[in-house]
Amino acid sequence: MSQDIIVLGAGVVGISIAVELVRQGHRVKVLDRKGIAAEASQGNAGAFAFTDVMPLAAPGIMRKAPKWLLDPLGPLSVPPRYALKIAPWMLRFWRASWQDRHDASIVAQSALMNLSKAALERQIVSTKGEALIQRNGQMQLFEGEKQFRDSHPGWEIRRRHGITFEFFETPEAIAEVQPGLDRRFTHAGYTPDWINTSDPKAWVDHLAQVLARAGGEVIQDEVQRLTATESGVALSCRAGDIFADKVVLAAGAWSHKLAKTLGDSIPLETERGYNTTLPAGSFDLRTHLTFGNHGFVVSRINGGVRVGGAVELGGLNLPPNYKRADVLLEKAARFLPGLQTSGGSQWMGFRPSLPDTLPIIGHAKASRHVVYAFGHGHLGLTQSSATAELVRDLVADRKTAIPLTPYRADRF
Repeated sequence: MSQDIIVLGAGVVGISIAVELVRQGHRVKVLDRKGIAAEASQGNAGAFAFTDVMPLAAPGIMRKAPKWLLDPLGPLSVPPRYALKIAPWMLRFWRASWQDRHDASIVAQSALMNLSKAALERQIVSTKGEALIQRNGQMQLFEGEKQFRDSHPGWEIRRRHGITFEFFETPEAIAEVQPGLDRRFTHAGYTPDWINTSDPKAWVDHLAQVLARAGGEVIQDEVQRLTATESGVALSCRAGDIFADKVVLAAGAWSHKLAKTLGDSIPLETERGYNTTLPAGSFDLRTHLTFGNHGFVVSRINGGVRVGGAVELGGLNLPPNYKRADVLLEKAARFLPGLQTSGGSQWMGFRPSLPDTLPIIGHAKASRHVVYAFGHGHLGLTQSSATAELVRDLVADRKTAIPLTPYRADRF
């Protein structure tokens, strides 16, 4: 088999896809405007969050949204100057929160997560990547009995979908897994099978090295337009026009701009995520910590600590608001009294987000020579290996491991 396939996007999704395709005998090139893991794939929390099956758009969320959206430093915010532009997306988000859509999203997300968990283990073995993997679980923390009880419906959904967890109901029980937390955290849910990478940038670099050894290539160039032809796809690039038998669009938060050149109007927005990465020795972090009621997580990165999260729906062009990172770090210092907060570096990245929290995986409307693989939100790392296997089968016109109807581009 020998086909020229161009993958657009050198983040974790694009590189994972390229590795799968080159192993099938395809000639593969990856194009990216900045290079390998230069955007969201380098600055995320490093978590393979297979237990995160609940969509952001949940029943009743719109009753909470006004309070959140009006707080510029809250866990979910929209900058006032962006509010009018995002209104159509918010309308779809509201519709996705209805019970029928919410329940369908959970089913689809769970199917993709189950595949992702198995696909990651295959990817770790096939790429000899275990040295970059941390298997230390994840703890979701609650302040008091009421918060804990309010979380139970979500845990019941996880239980029904086969996710293993256990509860801790005293600060002392929590401290047996993670000492050093403020005693305001009285309850926790612990998912022992949770996996992290020690460094998300290093993980993508590792996959890119596997790709290069197999004959794949990563090229820095910016694609400005896609044109479907009878025999393939023409790409208008900054460095000149090129042609491919097939194209896989996995360009993250920029993907919808190229999909539009093919006639697909896709309601993709940008969750701007912020974090601060502290150096090694900042805290004795033993598991991934999720402070869900405050909208952020704390994870171990290269022996140091990364404090990040929150959702700012602000598009691609507004300047970063690093006060959001400051607020998260201040909270982390209160919640982890021994945390050393000096010497950190701040970062902001763009997560490609669709209203129902599900990605788009499937063919473009205009051509079966184009496959879409984007819109994973904050689950790009988590779902990258499964997306790669699904795209591999789409390119080969084989039956996919799970039905792709819930992820089709025209579902909106």
